[in-house]
Amino acid sequence: MDWIYTDIVKKHFTEPQNVLMEDESAWPCDGRGQTGNIKCGDQMLMLLRIKDDVITDCRWKTYGCASAIASTSILSGVIKGMDIRSAYNIKPEDIVKELGGLPEHKIHCSVLGDKALRAAIDDYLAKTGRAGMLKVDAVEICHCLGITDKDIEAAYKSGTRNWEQLQSATKIGTSCGKCQKEAMEYLHSLEHIYG
Repeated sequence: MDWIYTDIVKKHFTEPQNVLMEDESAWPCDGRGQTGNIKCGDQMLMLLRIKDDVITDCRWKTYGCASAIASTSILSGVIKGMDIRSAYNIKPEDIVKELGGLPEHKIHCSVLGDKALRAAIDDYLAKTGRAGMLKVDAVEICHCLGITDKDIEAAYKSGTRNWEQLQSATKIGTSCGKCQKEAMEYLHSLEHIYG
């Protein structure tokens, strides 16, 4: 079987960086973020050490495929030395670009990293009395996986036009599916905005 991933993906899958190998309590952190749902097969934990609003170190664990592991690995290296504001604005497409691309049916695997990262930064800000300082102006549509209107809009801009494509792009509705109606209404509204 041919390897469908780039060499960068292969490297980060076979030799992932900054993986949390010990128990979580053995690696004290300033910010902790967890996202995803083990029921749908992908879940991620990200731990950050931060000094003067700069990420100095990162550890993570993920339950997922090669794309999810590689995406988190490369993200964990990219954010070291980055200020939290810049890190908060990292998007899945930025991660995919760093990896040299992913197969289209695996793009959704890169969305957990940025969400776990933002959750960890939010946790850090809450602990330092600045909760909500960097909130993305977004409406959560899928509560199981934290998929927002911004995620759906980004998927639409990338060519998503139906429920199956939206699930493939974001993993939305793969846990309980209660969000399908609201998600599809929003997706259809984007057709009127973007044509």
